[in-house]
Amino acid sequence: MSQVIIKDKIVLITAGPTKEAIDPVRFISNHSSGKMGYAIAEEFLRQGAKVVLVSGPVSLSLSHPNLTLLSVSSANEMYLACCRFFETCDIAVFSAAVADYRPKLVAKEKIKKDDGSFIIKMARNVDIAAEFGKHKQPHQISAGFALETNDEYNHAVGKLHRKNFDMVVLNSMNDQGATFGHDTNKISIVRNALHRKDFPLKSKADVAKDIVRAISELVMIKQPFEELIKVA
Repeated sequence: MSQVIIKDKIVLITAGPTKEAIDPVRFISNHSSGKMGYAIAEEFLRQGAKVVLVSGPVSLSLSHPNLTLLSVSSANEMYLACCRFFETCDIAVFSAAVADYRPKLVAKEKIKKDDGSFIIKMARNVDIAAEFGKHKQPHQISAGFALETNDEYNHAVGKLHRKNFDMVVLNSMNDQGATFGHDTNKISIVRNALHRKDFPLKSKADVAKDIVRAISELVMIKQPFEELIKVA
């Protein structure tokens, strides 16, 4: 049934890190490999969805007739790419590790090490998921990720409300074999303050199946009964 529900849905997915330039040769980034986001994209494609994958710089590849792959570098580039599809997507999955801040000024020339230290003034990046949440339509589903180091559950519930998510995929830096760089992950899916489902450590491909299944359940809740009859 999950595959029938997802078939032909337009799914917007963000994946990987972003890079925020300091000067022409240096940047600020993070350890995201993009593996989880790409696994989610692959699972949606397997179930017949039309996927728009907006990817930060990664060493991964994915090809499929129903895939539109947009490669970006900075958080602003990722936001502008996503804006093109906010109105038309049925489902949005924000799995990218987007930089919260960027250098306020980017040096035109390489910064020389003349002094013992230097200061970088930072400016806040746009919150892509929160912007989508402001304009999300009743039929649209949005899912986000919360990678935490402490008070994980409360932080995940907070994100649900702040960003108007339908669900949050929570994982912890305290779990062995999970998070950045691994081929495995350990998640909890949080829908509200009273609904949390914990999963054991699994391959990211299997974790993607759990995530897509959970999103399918949300689609069934939101999708009018008459439309379910048509797709069935």
